Amino acid sequence: MKVVWRLGAATVRDVYQTLLAERHIAYTTVMTMMNILETKGYLRKEKHDRAYRYRPARPQRAVITSMVREFVSRVFDGAARPLLVHLVKDGRLTPAEKQELVRLIKEAE
Repeated sequence: MKVVWRLGAATVRDVYQTLLAERHIAYTTVMTMMNILETKGYLRKEKHDRAYRYRPARPQRAVITSMVREFVSRVFDGAARPLLVHLVKDGRLTPAEKQELVRLIKEAE
Protein backbone atom coordinates (compact mmCIF):
# COMPACT_ATOMS: atom_id res chain seq x y z
CA MET A 1 0.00 0.00 0.00
CA LYS A 2 2.81 2.41 0.85
CA VAL A 3 4.29 2.05 -2.63
CA VAL A 4 0.93 2.55 -4.36
CA TRP A 5 0.18 5.58 -2.17
CA ARG A 6 3.59 7.05 -3.00
CA LEU A 7 3.29 6.43 -6.75
CA GLY A 8 -0.44 7.21 -7.00
CA ALA A 9 -0.96 4.27 -9.36
CA ALA A 10 1.23 1.24 -10.00
CA THR A 11 1.42 -2.11 -11.70
CA VAL A 12 2.50 -5.23 -9.85
CA ARG A 13 5.87 -4.88 -11.58
CA ASP A 14 6.23 -1.26 -10.34
CA VAL A 15 5.59 -2.35 -6.76
CA TYR A 16 7.82 -5.42 -7.13
CA GLN A 17 10.77 -3.38 -8.43
CA THR A 18 10.36 -0.76 -5.71
CA LEU A 19 10.28 -3.39 -2.96
CA LEU A 20 13.14 -5.35 -4.52
CA ALA A 21 15.42 -2.34 -4.01
CA GLU A 22 14.81 -2.68 -0.24
CA ARG A 23 14.71 -6.48 0.19
CA HIS A 24 14.43 -9.75 -1.69
CA ILE A 25 10.81 -10.60 -2.46
CA ALA A 26 9.14 -12.83 -5.03
CA TYR A 27 7.08 -11.27 -7.82
CA THR A 28 4.27 -13.74 -7.14
CA THR A 29 4.18 -12.65 -3.48
CA VAL A 30 3.64 -9.03 -4.53
CA MET A 31 0.97 -10.08 -7.04
CA THR A 32 -0.85 -12.19 -4.45
CA MET A 33 -0.75 -9.41 -1.85
CA MET A 34 -2.05 -6.82 -4.30
CA ASN A 35 -4.89 -9.15 -5.29
CA ILE A 36 -5.77 -9.62 -1.61
CA LEU A 37 -5.72 -5.85 -1.06
CA GLU A 38 -7.99 -5.41 -4.07
CA THR A 39 -10.38 -8.09 -2.79
CA LYS A 40 -10.51 -6.33 0.59
CA GLY A 41 -11.37 -3.06 -1.13
CA TYR A 42 -8.09 -1.24 -0.41
CA LEU A 43 -6.99 -1.15 -4.06
CA ARG A 44 -8.88 -0.72 -7.31
CA LYS A 45 -7.46 -2.10 -10.56
CA GLU A 46 -8.00 -1.05 -14.16
CA LYS A 47 -6.66 -2.54 -17.36
CA HIS A 48 -3.77 -0.54 -18.82
CA ASP A 49 -2.27 -2.00 -21.98
CA ARG A 50 -1.46 -5.61 -21.05
CA ALA A 51 -1.19 -5.08 -17.29
CA TYR A 52 -3.44 -3.88 -14.51
CA ARG A 53 -2.73 -0.57 -12.81
CA TYR A 54 -3.71 -0.40 -9.17
CA ARG A 55 -4.88 2.76 -7.42
CA PRO A 56 -5.83 3.32 -3.79
CA ALA A 57 -9.58 2.74 -3.42
CA ARG A 58 -9.83 4.55 -0.08
CA PRO A 59 -7.94 7.36 1.65
CA GLN A 60 -4.70 6.36 3.38
CA ARG A 61 -5.98 7.23 6.86
CA ALA A 62 -9.12 5.07 6.42
CA VAL A 63 -7.06 2.11 5.20
CA ILE A 64 -4.57 2.36 8.07
CA THR A 65 -7.42 2.59 10.61
CA SER A 66 -9.06 -0.49 9.12
CA MET A 67 -5.80 -2.46 9.00
CA VAL A 68 -4.90 -1.59 12.60
CA ARG A 69 -8.37 -2.61 13.79
CA GLU A 70 -8.08 -5.90 11.90
CA PHE A 71 -4.60 -6.50 13.37
CA VAL A 72 -5.71 -5.75 16.95
CA SER A 73 -8.72 -7.99 16.49
CA ARG A 74 -6.68 -10.88 15.07
CA VAL A 75 -3.58 -10.67 17.25
CA PHE A 76 -4.87 -9.23 20.52
CA ASP A 77 -8.49 -10.49 20.49
CA GLY A 78 -9.72 -6.93 20.00
CA ALA A 79 -7.95 -5.46 23.05
CA ALA A 80 -5.75 -2.44 22.33
CA ARG A 81 -4.02 -2.44 25.74
CA PRO A 82 -1.60 -5.32 24.98
CA LEU A 83 -0.54 -3.55 21.78
CA LEU A 84 0.11 -0.29 23.64
CA VAL A 85 2.01 -2.09 26.40
CA HIS A 86 4.15 -3.82 23.79
CA LEU A 87 4.91 -0.56 21.98
CA VAL A 88 5.88 1.21 25.21
CA LYS A 89 8.01 -1.65 26.60
CA ASP A 90 9.64 -2.56 23.27
CA GLY A 91 11.96 0.42 23.57
CA ARG A 92 11.51 1.65 20.03
CA LEU A 93 9.45 4.71 20.95
CA THR A 94 11.44 7.88 21.25
CA PRO A 95 10.85 10.15 24.23
CA ALA A 96 8.99 12.54 21.91
CA GLU A 97 6.74 9.70 20.70
CA LYS A 98 6.01 8.70 24.30
CA GLN A 99 5.10 12.30 25.15
CA GLU A 100 2.83 12.41 22.11
CA LEU A 101 1.15 9.19 23.20
CA VAL A 102 0.54 10.60 26.70
CA ARG A 103 -0.86 13.78 25.16
CA LEU A 104 -3.23 11.85 22.92
CA ILE A 105 -4.46 9.75 25.84
CA LYS A 106 -5.13 12.88 27.91
CA GLU A 107 -6.98 14.48 24.98
CA ALA A 108 -9.16 11.39 24.62
CA GLU A 109 -10.23 11.51 28.31
